[in-house]
Amino acid sequence: MGNRLFVGNLPFDATESQVRDFIEGGARKARSVKIVTDKESGRSRGFAFVDLETDEEAQAAIAELNGKEMGGRALVVNEAQERGGGGKFGGGGGFRGTPHGKDVQGPKGFGMRGPTQNMPRGSQRGGGRGGTRGS
Repeated sequence: MGNRLFVGNLPFDATESQVRDFIEGGARKARSVKIVTDKESGRSRGFAFVDLETDEEAQAAIAELNGKEMGGRALVVNEAQERGGGGKFGGGGGFRGTPHGKDVQGPKGFGMRGPTQNMPRGSQRGGGRGGTRGS
């Protein structure tokens, strides 16, 4: 167990000091509070990370505060999980490979062709450039 908490379902107008007051509640000491914001708009994304002094305080906060209301919303309070892999697309793989780790039959990646795309150029199907228009 770590002493970092994930606090989710926050009201979008909640401030770091409000989250700190909510978590501390007199019995705990929060070392840091970080509300996660959208990079483009700067608006809260509705969750925060809170570092407490000890693991015992973190366990007590989870037991006491998970499901408790703040600003009319039932909060989710649990242990923060380490980010897996890192990177913008989940730690590798990029666009190639199997989507979401599923086993997919057939060709993978870009350039996949469906059955109608395997027709020769100039075919009557597809409505591309050229050809005749109704007469």
